[in-house]
Amino acid sequence: MKLPHDLQLFSTAQFPCAYLAGKVARNTVIDPEFKMQSNIYSQLIKSGFRRSGAQVYRPQCQPCKECISTRIPVNSFRFSKSQRRNFKKNSDLTVVINKGDYKPAYQELYAEYLQSRHDSDDSEEVHEFFKADWCSVYYVEFLEKGRLLGVAVIDVLESEVSAVYTFFLPNEGSKRGLGTYALLWQIDYAKKNNKNYVYPGYWIENCSKMNYKSKYRPIEGYFDGIWSPIRR
Repeated sequence: MKLPHDLQLFSTAQFPCAYLAGKVARNTVIDPEFKMQSNIYSQLIKSGFRRSGAQVYRPQCQPCKECISTRIPVNSFRFSKSQRRNFKKNSDLTVVINKGDYKPAYQELYAEYLQSRHDSDDSEEVHEFFKADWCSVYYVEFLEKGRLLGVAVIDVLESEVSAVYTFFLPNEGSKRGLGTYALLWQIDYAKKNNKNYVYPGYWIENCSKMNYKSKYRPIEGYFDGIWSPIRR
């Protein structure tokens, strides 16, 4: 599928990089007036784009090229020993896929997660960051005997699943490795639903918060317009 000829791209102003100290960032963004559709976004994500709410963007931080879009080919994925232990450890959880609206319980969970991770409680408008009216957004709930432990927000697209965000109870997240389990669950879900890839977001080799993605193998990165294996 070719992208529409009227699709326009714009550059943002520079802003402080959230991941690498002392660096500045800039994004390429899709015209916010463009009528985005799920099938068009499915093509854009193959070219390194992501979304934040309804805004579709890609880093354009010349000369820095540290932010690498990634994808996991689910039919080739192989569990490491620690990942297999994690998946088995969390097999007692009930997983519920909410294809509806953002729930108040998510807000409470996210606020607690944000406070523990970023020492912040600025969570009031987070649902705007998660939602997009033009694609299928699922809230994947992880429950222990009815108690909500975590939520993974995902986009289910034509041939891929895109991980938007995962948040969880801090203590349970550490004890169970819920961040790891959420991504392993997405890989398993994608494979069972005949999707080719899971897109877990940007990989930054020199950022400890972002370089974990290379533990999921095989994984590919979008380097200068070409998808190639990440072997680091």
